[in-house]
Amino acid sequence: MAAHETEVVIVGAGLAGLSAGLSFHRAGIPCVVLEAGDEVGGRVRTDVVDGFRLDRGFQILNPAYPAIRRLVDVDALRLGRFWRAVRVADGDRLSLLGNPLDAPKAVRDVAARRHLSAKDLAALGVLTARAAAGPAQAIVRGEDRATLDELRGAGLSERAIDSVFRPFLSGVFLEDGLSTSSRFFRLVWRTFLRSAPSLPALGMGELPRQLSRSLPSATVRTGTPVEEVRDGQVRTAGGDVWKARAVVVATDGSTAARLVPGAPEPSWNSVTTWYFTPPRSPLREPVLVIDGQSGPILNTAVLSEVCPTYAPEGACLVSASALTPLGERDVRRALSRMYRTDASLWPLAGRYEIPRALPAMPAPHDFRRPIRFGETTFVCGDHRDTSSLQGALASGARVARMVTAGFPPGVPPSPKGSRPS
Repeated sequence: MAAHETEVVIVGAGLAGLSAGLSFHRAGIPCVVLEAGDEVGGRVRTDVVDGFRLDRGFQILNPAYPAIRRLVDVDALRLGRFWRAVRVADGDRLSLLGNPLDAPKAVRDVAARRHLSAKDLAALGVLTARAAAGPAQAIVRGEDRATLDELRGAGLSERAIDSVFRPFLSGVFLEDGLSTSSRFFRLVWRTFLRSAPSLPALGMGELPRQLSRSLPSATVRTGTPVEEVRDGQVRTAGGDVWKARAVVVATDGSTAARLVPGAPEPSWNSVTTWYFTPPRSPLREPVLVIDGQSGPILNTAVLSEVCPTYAPEGACLVSASALTPLGERDVRRALSRMYRTDASLWPLAGRYEIPRALPAMPAPHDFRRPIRFGETTFVCGDHRDTSSLQGALASGARVARMVTAGFPPGVPPSPKGSRPS
C-alpha cells in the first residue's frame, strides 16, 4: 500500500477519461488515470482473433463529430468509410437507398419508390434541410420529443418509418420504439450529412489508444480498479490512496453511481453482436444492410468491404447485431434471408453480449447533465451528455474546463506527479 499525490485523479480510461486527461495535459495540469481493465477504451475496444478485428459490439466513428475533429488525428486512423446509404432487405429484393454521391446506384431504387413515396421523399428533404441548416446549438435548444413523433410530424408515412427509419435508427439508438430524444436524432442526422460513418484500419480500439499515446508516459495505469471515491482522494483495490485537488470519475454510469453518492444510474440499452467469416463476401459493397421486414437483426455489414484490414488478406468478416441475445440458428436464418445466400455454415469468429451498451436517452433529454458532485468530485461520460462517442469526449472536456477554471490562475501546480510516502 502507498500514498500518492497529484493535481487530478481520473477514474476510468474510456473516451471520457482520456478526453479529460488530454485536456488537463494541454492545460499543463498533471493528472493520473486509473483504469480497472487491462487496456484503455472502456466500451470501445477491439479484439484480434485469428487475424480478424472484432469490435466489442457494432460501433462506428463519424469524423464530423466536433470532439473528434478537436482531439483526434483522424488521418492517422486510416479510415475505411461506409456509403451514406443502406441496403433494405425486403422479400427477394435488396433495395439501395441513400446519398447518390456515395452510391450512384441508389438513384434507381429511390426512383422506384418501393419504400419511400414521392411524399416521403419531399418530407425527408425538408427534415434534412432543417437538420443541416444553422448552428448545432439551435438544435440543442430546440423542442424535444420522441424521434418517432418527430418522424411522423415531418410527414413521413408509417410504411417509410417501419421499413426504413425504424430498422436503421434502432441500430443507432439500440431501441426499437424510437423513444430517443429527437434533438439527438437531428444532431446524428446532421453528422451523417457531413461525413460518412467510418472504421479505423486497426479497429475502433485504435481511437482510445491514440488518445492514450498523446498523454505523458505513466499517466494511464491499467489494472488498477478503484474501490472508493471521496472528495479529494480515491482508494484502489490494492489499498493505495491517491490524494488530489480534484477527482474525476469517468466510468460507465452504473459504476459512477456506485462510487459517487448522488450520481444517478442511467437506464441501459443493450446489444448483441455476432461476427462470421464466410468463404467469400456476400455483398461487395461498404454498406449497412437493414431488415425492411422488422426481423430480429438490427443491421449487418461486410466489414472487410468497409475496411479490408478487419480481415486477413483474401478473407471476409461479416457483423450482425440484435437488441436481444438470439440463438445462433435464428441469426444465421436471418442473415441467409437478408443476403439471399446460405449462411448456415459460416464460421463464427466471435459473439459479444453487451447489456450496458448505451445509456438510454428518452425525450426530453438534457444534453448537459450535472457533473459536479461535491467540492472536488466530478463525473463525466456519455451518461452525462449524449450516448455517443461525441458525448463521451465532450463530457470529459467539459469536466476538465470546470476543474481547470477552479485552479488559481498563474499558480503552477504544486505536486510534480505522484509521491509515494
